[in-house]
Amino acid sequence: MNKDSVLLTIPSKPDYISLVRLTSSSLCNKCKLNIDEIEDIKVAIAEACINSLSFGNKNAINIEFNMDEEKLTIQVSGVIENIPEGLNEKKDRELGILIIKSLMDKVIFNEMGIEMIKFIE
Repeated sequence: MNKDSVLLTIPSKPDYISLVRLTSSSLCNKCKLNIDEIEDIKVAIAEACINSLSFGNKNAINIEFNMDEEKLTIQVSGVIENIPEGLNEKKDRELGILIIKSLMDKVIFNEMGIEMIKFIE
């Protein structure tokens, strides 16, 4: 597989998270990941999108998939690691971050959002 990149932009609405999950499933299959890895990625990307809905751009969420022989890298815009105090859903969002970190091989937060990496064996 050559290095491929797919950019998906969805409206900032919960209804579109299923589209992101389906897209990630298809791309993971192309990377020859097994069913457990695919399910892990689908859960992690859904959690990232939920976080972005709460804290990111109110108009759109950008999801970029970069694939090569060694890894699948997924970047989601608007995701934050440090959940603000006083938020009603603070514990849920913190749990979402823990889920992402436990399911992905490497997680990096930056000014754009989150970068999640799954290594291909």
